[in-house]
Amino acid sequence: MEKKTSSWQIIAVLGLFSLLSGLSGSSTNLALPKISLDLGISNSASTWIVQVGLITTAIFLVMFGHIGDLVSKNLVFLMGGLAFIVGSGITGIAPTYPIILFGRIVQAIGSAMILANSMGIVSQYVPNTSRAEALSIISMFVSVGSISGPAVGGIVITEVSWRWIFLFNVPVGLLILLFGWHTLPLPKRQPGELKQIMQQANWTGQNLFTIGIILFFLSGYFIQQGTSQLPLGLVILLVGTAITVFSFIQDDRSKQPWIDRSVLRNRRYMISVGILMLAMLVNSISNILLPFYLQSYGKMSAFDSGLLMMLQSVTMLFVSPISGYLADHWNRTILTIGGLIILVVSQVGYALYPPTMNLFQIIWPIVLNGIGIGFFLSPNNAIIMDSVPQSLGGVAGSLSSFARTLGLTIGISVGSSLLFLQLPDVKQITPQLGSRFMSAFSNLFWVATAISVLSLIIVVWRYYDGKKHPAPAVAAAPVSKPANK
Repeated sequence: MEKKTSSWQIIAVLGLFSLLSGLSGSSTNLALPKISLDLGISNSASTWIVQVGLITTAIFLVMFGHIGDLVSKNLVFLMGGLAFIVGSGITGIAPTYPIILFGRIVQAIGSAMILANSMGIVSQYVPNTSRAEALSIISMFVSVGSISGPAVGGIVITEVSWRWIFLFNVPVGLLILLFGWHTLPLPKRQPGELKQIMQQANWTGQNLFTIGIILFFLSGYFIQQGTSQLPLGLVILLVGTAITVFSFIQDDRSKQPWIDRSVLRNRRYMISVGILMLAMLVNSISNILLPFYLQSYGKMSAFDSGLLMMLQSVTMLFVSPISGYLADHWNRTILTIGGLIILVVSQVGYALYPPTMNLFQIIWPIVLNGIGIGFFLSPNNAIIMDSVPQSLGGVAGSLSSFARTLGLTIGISVGSSLLFLQLPDVKQITPQLGSRFMSAFSNLFWVATAISVLSLIIVVWRYYDGKKHPAPAVAAAPVSKPANK
């Protein structure tokens, strides 16, 4: 008799790829100062190793979510795992900066295919009564990866080479992919079916969106160059924003839109997605700036700074399951409000960082940041997926992942751009910058504090508005049972 696949085996596959992705992401941030020195590039240029991956992921998320809804979320997810592995291998062996960027693009396409369908797969196989808990388990895997990243990455960077941060993904990723191939049910499709779907898709909208996103984030490169390039950077930013917005309008009017019209008109869903983007924007500012504060300015080793940064993920590891359980048994909006209040306090803590390496002052904002994000994510993700029918789970999940990735990318772009805009002609952060660096560093986190407060205001408004105008109930679709393999 063939063994039946349980929904929790499927959660394990999703979680393991999330772990690997979290491991790779946190290690890459930590490695930027070392990569910058080895390749002879500036600190600002090294941040594009992270940014190019996030930009590429943002470009393709919605497209792969739509394809997952039409063809198979499981198939797109597994093919994404393969692309992630290939891209990791290219990045690990790349001899030059441009080839590293190319490898990161391939890796990011795989990440887009994975992220676009993960939440939809959860909605398909896990009932609403335990969905927040399932999403929190996946968040735990992400936390474990983020925890392992700074610790393992610090050792690898110090003792071997930063290249093994990427090469490590190849053998481990292949094992996870093999497990997933035997776990996730795959549909039987005719060869011409996917071709027909792709031919009918709104490629005009996708191309406009791609151009807009590239210009939007390319503007950060010019803004980082200082006041001489600031006007050009702002023009490119405005043009990119306009094209991106127009791409959504064009898609909404097309015969075969990538994003179902009902999703964009779902106020509860869109507000939750917007809050997610802002929270991720704030969180990524600290992720990109702390390595420069601890290593470049504070002269800590990669290993020591990694241990400090992993405290956020360690905290999330413990908080996420508690948050997931409470979200299935209590008011989810109240939990998101509590998480955002804690996030606001953590950003104030970062803004007050000392010019000397005072461990207590350094540690408590990192821990609070982890608590805030941990209490925010699980209930907010559950609200997002509860707001739409299961048939739209792929595109809804991918648009949520897009918002998350967009927030991370904007946070990194804003963080690095505004930092180096305040430090014109500075190529490498050093202790000799003294108060100049600390002033620029503090200013950025006051901006992050203001954004956190804005997020809190929006979610409080959503709570009271929901009491006055209750959202119509979404018809519960039957939860799929994994097929026998």
